[in-house]
Amino acid sequence: MPVPLMGMLLLLSVVTAGGGIVTVVLLLNNPPLPLSKLCGVLVLVFSSSAAAVYCYGWYSVTMEGPFPQLCEDRNAAGAEWASMKQEYWPLRSACVYSDGSTVEYVSVSINVLVCVLASLAVVLTGAAAFLHRRARQSR
Repeated sequence: MPVPLMGMLLLLSVVTAGGGIVTVVLLLNNPPLPLSKLCGVLVLVFSSSAAAVYCYGWYSVTMEGPFPQLCEDRNAAGAEWASMKQEYWPLRSACVYSDGSTVEYVSVSINVLVCVLASLAVVLTGAAAFLHRRARQSR
């Protein structure tokens, strides 16, 4: 994916998450609180936050992070630097040495945060659909 397109996605995700947070605050300040709508807005917040965190990690991989400055010529065991390993899912940037050892430079917490936020969005989608259906049946 081209860098400008990911930049636009990052900007759009951050703006959407911010707008969603403002909407949640407004919903909480104006009772009665429609739970299905609140869940729907929270889905938007969590999914756009997951996209923003992924874009941040994507940039750290694409822009080669701290490479090659942080890849030492030899690791502690004396093995020579062989290559860099970069993956986009899960996000990964690593220095690979001739003995097979690696030194990671993209934190695992970025991948975990993306997965947690996306999972919350999926769960809240189901909850919003259930609450909306239940409210419609009770009318």
